[in-house]
Amino acid sequence: QVQLVESGGGLVQPGGSLTLSCVASESIFSFNTMGWYRQAPGQQRELVAVYPRWGSRNYADSVKGRFLISRDNAKNMVTLQMNSLKPEDTAVYYCKADRASDDYWGQGTQVTVSS
Repeated sequence: QVQLVESGGGLVQPGGSLTLSCVASESIFSFNTMGWYRQAPGQQRELVAVYPRWGSRNYADSVKGRFLISRDNAKNMVTLQMNSLKPEDTAVYYCKADRASDDYWGQGTQVTVSS
């Protein structure tokens, strides 16, 4: 069973930065795509950023230029560097990995942007 463990969430002031990490229980080379999603209270889960094994990184329009998704293959890790955070970025952030017909999700980490 694939496990994804997120960390790095917390409370940050508007304009601040946070870096989220997601460590997989196996090599991330085995996944077609790894990405970050978020879900705010009362809202649907939405894509934030994805990093295909082959191809370019993609971002939601709302985070372009502020967030950066990276892969560290040696550590089986995907990170999300978040800069210039806004209150509307407040959500639970989830790591996702997929291959073939299977999707795997982490347990989520809370990010709260507030003064």
